[in-house]
Amino acid sequence: MNIVQITGLDREVLAPEWLARAELVHRQLRPQTPTDYLAKMMKVFADGGEMCVCVEGKTVLGVAVYRSFENTFSGYRFYVDDLVADEKQRSRGAGHLLMEYLEAEARRRGADSFELESGTQRTQAHKFYFREGMTIVSFSFRKALK
Repeated sequence: MNIVQITGLDREVLAPEWLARAELVHRQLRPQTPTDYLAKMMKVFADGGEMCVCVEGKTVLGVAVYRSFENTFSGYRFYVDDLVADEKQRSRGAGHLLMEYLEAEARRRGADSFELESGTQRTQAHKFYFREGMTIVSFSFRKALK
């Protein structure tokens, strides 16, 4: 298993073939993603998002979308938008490898924190995050506008 960086320093797509392969795994977490996956991801990248995948051979085992930015609560924040391991490949280490990679990247960038949010229904994911050393520090509130 290894990590492949999908985006570069300017959020350009470095590995379009891996981006295409990532779609099916990514949709396991985000099934509501528009039909034109590439167009959606290009918007995310243009807005500061970055992406990497955990692969084995030609198979995507996991996907991470993340970004880093300054805010008043966390300082320089490394935030993971999406982290998902293929449901058929779970417990093989892809999630752990992605978390290690992302934490190392956060440290390399000088981030003050490494953060993510997880839906309340994702109890198995929460167990994983606790095992990875994460803690719950706040609640996230939302009001749908569309």
